[in-house]
Amino acid sequence: MSPADDKTKSGGQVETDDATSNDGGEPEKQKLELHVEIKDAGPCKKHVRVRIPRSEVDRFYEETVKTLAERTAIPGFRPGHVPQKLVEKRFRTELANDVKQRVLVESMEQLSDNKDLDPINEPDIDVEAIELPEEGDFEYEFDIEVRPEFKLPNYQGLTITRPVREVTDADVEKHFESFLSQYGQLAPHEGPVEPGDVVSVSLETERDGQKLLTVADASLRVRPVLRFADAELNGFDKLMSGAQSGDERTTTVTVAPEAEEVELRGEKIEVRFKVLDVKRWRKPELTKELLTRIGVESEEELRNEIRESLGRRVTFEQRQAVREQVSEKITESATWDLPEQLVRRQVENALRRTVLEMQQAGFTTREIQARENQLRQNAVTSTRQALKEHFILDKIADEEKVEVTPQDIQAEIRLMAQQRGETPRRVRAKMEKSGMIENLEAQIRERKAVDVILERAKYKDVPMELSLDERVEPVPYSVCRTHVVTETAEAEAEEAKAAE
Repeated sequence: MSPADDKTKSGGQVETDDATSNDGGEPEKQKLELHVEIKDAGPCKKHVRVRIPRSEVDRFYEETVKTLAERTAIPGFRPGHVPQKLVEKRFRTELANDVKQRVLVESMEQLSDNKDLDPINEPDIDVEAIELPEEGDFEYEFDIEVRPEFKLPNYQGLTITRPVREVTDADVEKHFESFLSQYGQLAPHEGPVEPGDVVSVSLETERDGQKLLTVADASLRVRPVLRFADAELNGFDKLMSGAQSGDERTTTVTVAPEAEEVELRGEKIEVRFKVLDVKRWRKPELTKELLTRIGVESEEELRNEIRESLGRRVTFEQRQAVREQVSEKITESATWDLPEQLVRRQVENALRRTVLEMQQAGFTTREIQARENQLRQNAVTSTRQALKEHFILDKIADEEKVEVTPQDIQAEIRLMAQQRGETPRRVRAKMEKSGMIENLEAQIRERKAVDVILERAKYKDVPMELSLDERVEPVPYSVCRTHVVTETAEAEAEEAKAAE
């Protein structure tokens, strides 16, 4: 972070020269004389100590007193003619605070150019605890998380196994039936539950007599696996088989080893379902009204759109497969540690990016929810790997001079808008509100870095399986908590609210 004209002194200290003009000959803002000491404070963390000579503090003090004297109105004195001594006496506390703020802000801005630091986020600094001394130099210190230091691995000429597939008519037919089912109607069913039915249940989880999760009414498709955000219930279809309205079913699940509730990891949780009613799907007729509702004019157009959607899925699955291999190969030598706190803070960020990628590829909300819940159950491990991959790809992007343009971002937003049936303006507004634009930009940059690697890779093509996973029913709940926890569920609720 030291400027181009900084001088590094012995002992890890940096002293900044005073610049007097820019290329246009105009006076530049006078730089502070800084003495900076930087030491390692743990994985990806530096401890920074800053000392600012008294002469610099006095310069700021004099400038602040002069400005305040010119602007202050005190009875008995004309504006701009208030004695500076009176200003110093009357506004002693305010002056100290103002000078402290100015020195801190300008020194931190100057530090931001220091090449010995490459921060990940804002410094951990308690401004209120810092005091401006009446005499002597001004000193303060702080810890800051920085990017890891490492040598780039060899990313040239990697050998990659690439799954390939042509979308067939049989693929389209299979997904055509699945696509139509979401427009079917749920009809009351008086008989016992069978696989594929939809049950409305009250849901409770409990451990040692303490209730954890309570849901008054949840609508669940009866499938082999019920996937929570922190646990999985295998055999859900068998558990519910034969149940009728009023019946109760109880079982236990094991909390995932990387669940957010650390104290409950690996613990057995009792899950209790009470059936409120049972419904069964009725396949819809492909009428003109339904086609209009879907947004197409004919069955042929619908099938073509499904084929295009499957094509995007093939591209997504192929990209995921080759990217996983790239990630494994480029992170093999990444033995450096990452702070656990940093990893945990990035869990939600990593999940957002996965959700974003699946939305771009045209996956359904249920499929995205299932994938998100799966990732949450292994959130720490997957995020640690994703972070190491991010730092390496970011460095490769720097090495290869990769840039993300506003046109790149707008093109992605347009594609997402088309797939959601929304306007690009609305999609952008929602992404900006949720902070997803930054995720999108980082995602595009990393993708371009991966493209650089893949352009120079050697490929071995293998057949791809294009499966439609009907085994998993995702739910936007954690067995350990009482509220919705997933990105997908929150986004779905936001969209539903906007549509009202």
